[in-house]
Amino acid sequence: MADLEIYDTTLRDGTQGEGVNLSLVDKIELTKRLDRLGVAFIEGGWPGSNPKDEAFFQEVQQLTLTHAKVTAFGSTRHARNEPKDDPNLQKLVASGADVCCIFGKTWDLHVTEALRIELADNVAMIASSVSYLREATGKPVFYDAEHFFDGWKANPDYALDTVQAAFDAGAERVILCDTNGGCLPSEIVAGMQAVRGRLGAEVKIGIHVHNDGGLAVANTLAAVAEGAVQVQGTINGVGERCGNVDLCTVISNCELKLGHRCLPAGHIEQLTEVSREVWERANLVGPANQPYVGKSAFAHKGGIHVSAVQRNALTYEHVPPESVGNTRRILVSELSGRSNVVAKLANRYPALSDTAVVKGVIEELQDRENEGYSYEAADGSFDLLVRRHVGEYQPAFEQLYYRVHGLGTAGPVTDLVEATVKLLVAGKPALHVAEGHGPIDALNQALRFALIPAFPELEKLQLVDYKVRVVNSADGTAAKVRVLIENRFEHQRFGTVGVSENVIEASWLALVEAIEYAL
Repeated sequence: MADLEIYDTTLRDGTQGEGVNLSLVDKIELTKRLDRLGVAFIEGGWPGSNPKDEAFFQEVQQLTLTHAKVTAFGSTRHARNEPKDDPNLQKLVASGADVCCIFGKTWDLHVTEALRIELADNVAMIASSVSYLREATGKPVFYDAEHFFDGWKANPDYALDTVQAAFDAGAERVILCDTNGGCLPSEIVAGMQAVRGRLGAEVKIGIHVHNDGGLAVANTLAAVAEGAVQVQGTINGVGERCGNVDLCTVISNCELKLGHRCLPAGHIEQLTEVSREVWERANLVGPANQPYVGKSAFAHKGGIHVSAVQRNALTYEHVPPESVGNTRRILVSELSGRSNVVAKLANRYPALSDTAVVKGVIEELQDRENEGYSYEAADGSFDLLVRRHVGEYQPAFEQLYYRVHGLGTAGPVTDLVEATVKLLVAGKPALHVAEGHGPIDALNQALRFALIPAFPELEKLQLVDYKVRVVNSADGTAAKVRVLIENRFEHQRFGTVGVSENVIEASWLALVEAIEYAL
């Protein structure tokens, strides 16, 4: 199958999504990461729109990119300006980008209502803008036909006139946009056929769709099947409203299912890592069930599923998780059967071959989940539960008591909270007092400081996430809460869980199990 150009607009269109904000450093670092992934084009921003994007195009010139060409985005000239006098076009020229990509109006509604100009004037703006950029930069120019499919449905002849103008003026790619994201795959196919019918087989068509109808991936794959040579989208599908098409899903489907080459050989295995870095830099938590790269994409919970996957992964996995850099996860819950427990920890605890031992683990697991515990994201706590049943649990210390209280009114005005922890470590009492930003931080500090003299390796233990959830909300303020703590220890991440009517007690239980598991 033919190679497919991947045009990434995470740094521009993606940042228009609610809650998505990337600093200049983020944009530069993601440019380097996307280049290592191997995308063909990276749209860095709109240099005429804000100082950050202008600074980006200055900074990015200092990079040596291996695979990607940097693209600057902008619009056609203003109706009152000649191209050489248009500030937007001048910013594009000055950006020094490898490619300029401009958008223009395709839908007659936008021409008459938004631009408030004559239809013929808009066609002239498109042609002159493309032509000028080609001459001024000597570099390729792409044309994004904004709202193409809505425009084509409303006034097909005029929509085709606009893309004809861009093509005749020298646009190397004509990108058809479903800007409102409401088209069906059949409409994408029909629109592309109309463009090819007008411009001829030599036109190189790209596709740029949004996900407002939940069909962005389907529409993109329909365009690829119809002969699109370029796909524009964002990592994780971030973008305005319901987002752009998710390139992680598109690349995976095109390479693994359709045989297209989207990235350099073997680079598709970086997709999960890139996806998570984008979520991290955007300061967002991605959906666990995101196709291919999500945390739950290859997670198995039902006992029948787990048993089958252990025998043959094809039974419940459509592709190997490692093909996109993801991993298989076996979940445990009250729905678990023997196969879940054995598959998850038999390599660590051979005693799990004993049916009676596994039966005891499952019974305790079900009892605890009935009390409000959840072990799907608490691998550390589940490991300790199994250790107790196989006779390999040896507590590293004995808890005597803990106390948490605010500083007295006679002391300095501060937000710090004080916690006292007393333990028995190797038969000797260990007492420590610590301050923290809130009771949980204070408890964590006191617990660690009390143990580090005996267990210096705990210096490597780092709390990275903390979540609280009400278990039985009908009980109001007396409801049980479940605290899930995620820790990092020697490059491994694991979770522990605690449940109580008291949020501090639940947190303490999870903190203690984190230390026990790490040790």
